[in-house]
Amino acid sequence: MPFYSFHCATCAEDIELLVGLSEKPVCPTCGGRKLTRLPSLPAAPARSPGLIKAARAQAAREGHLSNYSRSERKKR
Repeated sequence: MPFYSFHCATCAEDIELLVGLSEKPVCPTCGGRKLTRLPSLPAAPARSPGLIKAARAQAAREGHLSNYSRSERKKR
C-alpha cells in the first residue's frame, strides 16, 4: 500500500496516510471523511550514479567509511 497525501476540508490539516486504492481514508485528527488527495512529487531514482557518488563523497568528508568496500577505502 502506498503513502498518499491528503487535505482535510473539515480541519484544514494536510496529512499523509498509508491507504489502499479502494479504501476510504479518515482524517486521524478530526475523524472527517472530506479528504482531497493531493498531487505528489515523483521520487528520484535510488540508484543514480550521481547520487551514489555524492553520498560517498559526503561520507568520506565526514569520516564515515562503512559504505565503502575494503578495496575502495583509502589506506591511511
